[in-house]
Amino acid sequence: MTRIANPEELNRLRETLIGAVKPDMPYVSICAGTGCLACGCQPVANEFRRLFAERGLQEKCLLRTTGCHGFCERGPLVVIHPQGIFYQQMKPEDVEEVVEKTIEKGEVVHRLLYKHPQTGEEIVREEDVPFYKHQKRIVFADNGKLDPREIEDYIRLGGYQALAKVLFEMTPEEVIGEVKRSGLRGRGGAGFPTGMKWEFCRKSAGDEKFIVCNADEGDPGAYMDRSVLEGNPHSVIEGMIIGGYAIGSTEAYVYVRDEYPLAVQNLAFAIEEAKKRGLLGRNLLGSGHNFNVKINRGGGAFVCGEETALIASLEGRVGEPRPRPPYPAVQGLWGKPTNVNNVETWANIPHIIRKGADWFASVGTKNSGGTKIFSLVGKINNTGLVEVPMGTKLSEIIYDIGGGIPEGKMFKAVQTGGPSGGCIPAKLIDLPIDFEELAAADSIMGSGGLIVMDENTCMVDLARYFLEFLKEESCGKCVPCREGIDRSLEVLRRICAGDGAPDDIPLLEELATTIKDFSLCGLGQTAPNPLLSTIRHFRDEYEAHINEKKCPAHVCKELTFYYIDPDKCKACMICLRKCPTEGIIGGKFRIHVIDQEKCTHCGTCFEVCPSRFGAVIRLSGEPVPSPIPEEARILSRRE
Repeated sequence: MTRIANPEELNRLRETLIGAVKPDMPYVSICAGTGCLACGCQPVANEFRRLFAERGLQEKCLLRTTGCHGFCERGPLVVIHPQGIFYQQMKPEDVEEVVEKTIEKGEVVHRLLYKHPQTGEEIVREEDVPFYKHQKRIVFADNGKLDPREIEDYIRLGGYQALAKVLFEMTPEEVIGEVKRSGLRGRGGAGFPTGMKWEFCRKSAGDEKFIVCNADEGDPGAYMDRSVLEGNPHSVIEGMIIGGYAIGSTEAYVYVRDEYPLAVQNLAFAIEEAKKRGLLGRNLLGSGHNFNVKINRGGGAFVCGEETALIASLEGRVGEPRPRPPYPAVQGLWGKPTNVNNVETWANIPHIIRKGADWFASVGTKNSGGTKIFSLVGKINNTGLVEVPMGTKLSEIIYDIGGGIPEGKMFKAVQTGGPSGGCIPAKLIDLPIDFEELAAADSIMGSGGLIVMDENTCMVDLARYFLEFLKEESCGKCVPCREGIDRSLEVLRRICAGDGAPDDIPLLEELATTIKDFSLCGLGQTAPNPLLSTIRHFRDEYEAHINEKKCPAHVCKELTFYYIDPDKCKACMICLRKCPTEGIIGGKFRIHVIDQEKCTHCGTCFEVCPSRFGAVIRLSGEPVPSPIPEEARILSRRE
């Protein structure tokens, strides 16, 4: 692998790589992100390789294992180009048929196609699948087109062209000005204007400055940054080099979660390849500019997503936040000016430099340029990663891309921004997603988690769940966060258990305001969001728990009771066998009855009772006597 000495050599290499691939030459793109690996993509890829070697197809068709394609629940995903034929949930035994019919004969294997869940229509091309059709991809655009371990794939697609432009055609001030004009705001959650942040750091006094990539993605169910690092690590590296040039830094750190082994492997491999090509290290592309990137594996603390806690962890200290100011741009890593941005922010930079600030600003809203990647999970038909322009309505994401709610149930709410985010109710489903609109609804953008909830979700229990998570993840350094979350959680647990009092809601609101106003870092300042948003939009559920001792969604165990209707019970013994506490009395030809003293309200009987019988009844409120007397539940026979 030869070193690239100047921009001209980079251009010649790119042209050579483009010319080596004929426009009509077929190639197979196999998703090898963590989701598809878990679904078994590796045996599928191995079978393709075996058959290609056996049939001499290596020179006729390319085979690429790529990063995440986004539609995670349908993996393993395989796309046949140039037609863009989209196959889903492939197995190794399917590969031979795909090779014979699609690659060799150009025919479609219909049974592997995606079928529209409502119409049953077979969809052949990836771009026509509703999940992809309604997205606009910038950061994720190349994930399915390149092998993250092949730097030449990235260069062929225009990689490092932005770096060459910056080093030889732009001053640091011009780079910062371009980023400012683009309207790019930090994608890690706070939404601070990226160009302004760079400008502060450049103007800070100091002969040594640092670049940090925050890849400590800790929100439950969120994996946007992981997928970018796994699938296109060079885009992040290139963005960091450009940022280093702009602020006057020659050294960078990627702080990545230790739970992301594949991201760490692919990033480390990309760093070594970039060094060999002269794109990292000394004298980049003959410009005289030096830049190095090191990886630091995080310790698994959620609070280290906050930049001052992350910096403390990088320095080898306990990951605790510190008061600001001074901000990291003035006094950060080892007391030096430091610029911290997250993975997605860095990955946007090469696109802005290559295509221009005006192009980027034309996507999104006036105050928030570009796109945002969201992790769409929960009670949704299409689970996966979604990239849409800033300002896209929630309804478009949930229904046009996500395919709506499973089993025809009602949409109830969506939580944005992870455990510190707020819950947006169904009445606000047309809310445009951007920083200001979400803040007005008592929520945040966060790193991009979207958790969808249906009619069976208890919003009080949901607030309790997220506060339990935040209590465990709080570093405990400041009293408002440490004690305030713990006290709020104590009150929520009482309400869920049916022991709430009328003054609990005002108490929770007062606690939330105190935590929000006086906590030291972003974790504490945003921790009350789940609480405040659920009280604001679902106050009636809190009141039902407190005043009526009922859980409208039948979720809170202490307020939910199960009974068997003797007129509907068929004595099939399914619930009796599945009950984990042996709390169901009955037998063959004997009507079943739930022993309320043994019942733990787990709901297993309700879930397993055949829908055609509907014998298990779920009620909320105070328990009622058994529907049939003691002797009847043992002796009654059903002929």
